[in-house]
Amino acid sequence: MSNPDHKTTRRSEDPRTRIRRTDRAIGNDGEIAKLLHRARVGFVATSLDGQPFLNSNIFWFDEAQNRIYFHTARDGRTRTNIETNPKVCFGIAELGDLIPADTAMEFSTEYVGATAFGQARVVEDVDEAEHGLYGLLRKYFPDLRSGKDYRAITTEELTRTSVFAIEIEAWSGKQKKKA
Repeated sequence: MSNPDHKTTRRSEDPRTRIRRTDRAIGNDGEIAKLLHRARVGFVATSLDGQPFLNSNIFWFDEAQNRIYFHTARDGRTRTNIETNPKVCFGIAELGDLIPADTAMEFSTEYVGATAFGQARVVEDVDEAEHGLYGLLRKYFPDLRSGKDYRAITTEELTRTSVFAIEIEAWSGKQKKKA
């Protein structure tokens, strides 16, 4: 489960994460990690035979492993796409205040977002699958505990879902705040 040699490439070192408006770049990896922890929904982009697909989903960022976990149905497009082409892009965003202006071209919004690139895989190891699913439960239901508030995940339930891990290779973040 642990991958101590896996490192995230900083934005400036990877052409996939180049930001045109450098004044809006989030240069601090810790800020990107905080955003990944608090975002409620993420978007996983996959591709199959040149056709892009986008899947919105809940997710959990395992900062210690530099990995994003999510799950879907056992069979489906996301699993097929990832098994065929593991290259993915993952994104999150938060919308802030709307910013009116005197001219139509100057209307804007405050926002913050992050994009991560990496390799996704179906988690086959039972312990890692449980780790990913329990991470999701802790993120979205932090006050509830397995064995106290709900029954633990069963082996049969694990066979009905696909748990995925995205090994983050590079990421970037950007934001716009009111002037």
